[in-house]
Amino acid sequence: MKPMLLAPLAALLLAACNPSAASDDAFGKKVRAYLLENPEVLEEVAEKLNEKKQQAALKASTAALSKHRAALEQDPRDLVANPQGRITVVEFYDYRCGYCKVVAPEVVKLIQENPDVRFVFKEFPIFGQVSDTAARVALTPAAKSKGVELHSRWMSEKSLNDAAIDRHLTELGLKPAEVRKAAQDPAIDRQIADVRALAGALNLEGTPAFVVGDVIIPGADVNALRAAILSARAGGLKRPA
Repeated sequence: MKPMLLAPLAALLLAACNPSAASDDAFGKKVRAYLLENPEVLEEVAEKLNEKKQQAALKASTAALSKHRAALEQDPRDLVANPQGRITVVEFYDYRCGYCKVVAPEVVKLIQENPDVRFVFKEFPIFGQVSDTAARVALTPAAKSKGVELHSRWMSEKSLNDAAIDRHLTELGLKPAEVRKAAQDPAIDRQIADVRALAGALNLEGTPAFVVGDVIIPGADVNALRAAILSARAGGLKRPA
């Protein structure tokens, strides 16, 4: 915020607490006049309030990490790249999320260049029916056997649809009809429901979202992701006692 704008307003507010101040009506008129003359103050206050809310939400999310650590990092149902890696990165994503698509090549590069990074993929479909279908298909044994390659193919589609889902399955030697049938397994529904509940517990409202140790990285911030990995590698990420 700009002190030169807020200082007069602060003076008015302090005056309201002074018994010798003018009547409430007069005070109200002064505040109104000031805000009408400086409407940008309201924008600055709104921005600051939103910033504080985001910080509070992030703090609550971080506090929840230790409680949900096993579900986050050790769910045997998840697709995992570099399973022997000592540093765990978790990504919540949607195959129709534009920012997920932007960051996907960097994710693959990170996995290939850092064998000590264990990467956990969390299917978190939030963009409608095609997203739901892709997530369910991806969690079938046949699709999971294709690992990161299928993930990369779907992320490379500008706007993934049912035809593209089946085309990539076919190109990888799978039979779409059989895979889609397997995707109806109630166990897959439960897994996706569990991921949604986990995202809710961590206050994750969008995709992509990454977790590295006790650090939550909302959005496609590759630099922050790489910095968190470097910190973890150096032992800089401490879990709460």
